[in-house]
Amino acid sequence: MSNFPLVTDGFEHYMTQINHLEPLDRTTEQRLARRYKQFNDLEAAHQLTCANLRFVVKIAYEYRSYGLKMIDLVQEGNVGLMMAIKKFDPEKNIRLISYAVWWIRAYIHNFIINSWSLVKIGTTQARKKLFFKLRQTRDALKQLTGEEDHSAIARELDVTTSEVAEMSVRMGGRDSSLDGEITPGSSTSHLENLADERNNQEQRLIENETQSLKQQRIKQAMQTLKPREQHIINCRILKEDKETLQGLADHYNISKERVRQIEKRALEKLQSALTTTE
Repeated sequence: MSNFPLVTDGFEHYMTQINHLEPLDRTTEQRLARRYKQFNDLEAAHQLTCANLRFVVKIAYEYRSYGLKMIDLVQEGNVGLMMAIKKFDPEKNIRLISYAVWWIRAYIHNFIINSWSLVKIGTTQARKKLFFKLRQTRDALKQLTGEEDHSAIARELDVTTSEVAEMSVRMGGRDSSLDGEITPGSSTSHLENLADERNNQEQRLIENETQSLKQQRIKQAMQTLKPREQHIINCRILKEDKETLQGLADHYNISKERVRQIEKRALEKLQSALTTTE
């Protein structure tokens, strides 16, 4: 198998290497894809990958404004390309790159989001879309109107104005280490300037005693319940790994509705007992 161009050799050297690689025609591409899919021919996969490396760079350049190294964006895009080759079905009668472009973008998107902030910017598809479309839409509207209007951006992207404002703030700043110097050469870190917002020792003692009293009252109130009611409340309310109605119904050989009724009645008893002990 011929040597694979490595991004880690340096981006300029990498570009020199891949500029000599020619794209494949449809017939050759399908033949290689079939060889890989049917016989796990790694040489065929290697040829498919090399033939599309320049396209990965082209896509990666679309994201250069995010301030990340091109070498890293290309490397992530290459991983997406190789995953696409692994999943590609040559019998679908489409070109590999038409299928691979979604994988390449997905891997680059995830890398940008994970690199941008330790606090995740996008947890849903809608928020990820907002992250990647915000700058483009903002710049386009600014050219038309000369202003940065969050309301107009929100309408264009079908999100709320508050979401646009929040994402704009997040995109305007990057995470910094609390251990880092406030200014270059300073002996003071950001951590040393953070206010300690925890309660003092006396307040923590009061909170602990209050919590202990609550637990005692709940324990006493539980004693007023029948064994089955105690078990259901414990499984449904008190335990971290809560049991389902169906699980308890199977345990007691009764209906889910019956379990729900017992739970409701037991909670009413508990509330009454706790009110009495106040």
